[in-house]
Amino acid sequence: MTLHPLSERFAEVAEVYERGRAAYAPAVVGAIAAELGLAPGARVLDLGAGTGKLTRALLEFGLDVVAVEPLESMRGLLAAKVGAERVLDGRAEQIPLPDASVAAVTAADAFHWFDQPAALAEIRRVLRPGGGLAVSSAMPDWGGASWADEVGKLMEKLRPEHPGIEGPWWQDTLRGLGGWTEPREISVITAHPTTAERFLDFIGSVSWVAAMPANERADTLSRIQKLVADGETPEQMRVHVNVGLTSLV
Repeated sequence: MTLHPLSERFAEVAEVYERGRAAYAPAVVGAIAAELGLAPGARVLDLGAGTGKLTRALLEFGLDVVAVEPLESMRGLLAAKVGAERVLDGRAEQIPLPDASVAAVTAADAFHWFDQPAALAEIRRVLRPGGGLAVSSAMPDWGGASWADEVGKLMEKLRPEHPGIEGPWWQDTLRGLGGWTEPREISVITAHPTTAERFLDFIGSVSWVAAMPANERADTLSRIQKLVADGETPEQMRVHVNVGLTSLV
């Protein structure tokens, strides 16, 4: 089974991803741990870990984390941050872990890359009885910026030109498979410092922007950079983190 055909282009922006994406706040991990009943020291798999934004927060909470990431460029940055002994080369559809070896699986801003039925089957395999799954996504709220409306309209206009990354909602796939509790969702709002440059890095790390051909991506970022440069960027932006949760039954 191969990776999503657009994900190889995403590998080109590992450094941009690391600079542009906000760290996961302790409140997010605390909420996940509380919802899934995870005590410090519990074994957790962070799947499709990228450069380790969530991995690091899980470790700081005191969880015993193993991170799986298929892209070498991302994996190198991840290993430098958390130690190579915690990082494995692998993908959601073929997880390089034994059966029933983790108490929980997390996937942060990554599940849309997965073959959902295959990934959920593998997640079920590596989870211990009663183990849980947390699927999170984080989105900065740039509504306080003077350029927010113009950038939002441009992003909305461009997005339909890059189909094929996002499939059905993972919750719908999970319900069709059975054997899981009814998915539920929590939201956590945090604030993170920002600059115009960091916001542009965030845009460059958005899946469908990162997957563009290099010249098209550069043109898109240039257009957004001009809009941002002509306006004002707040010193902080709120980040909305949505976490979907379920457990084995």
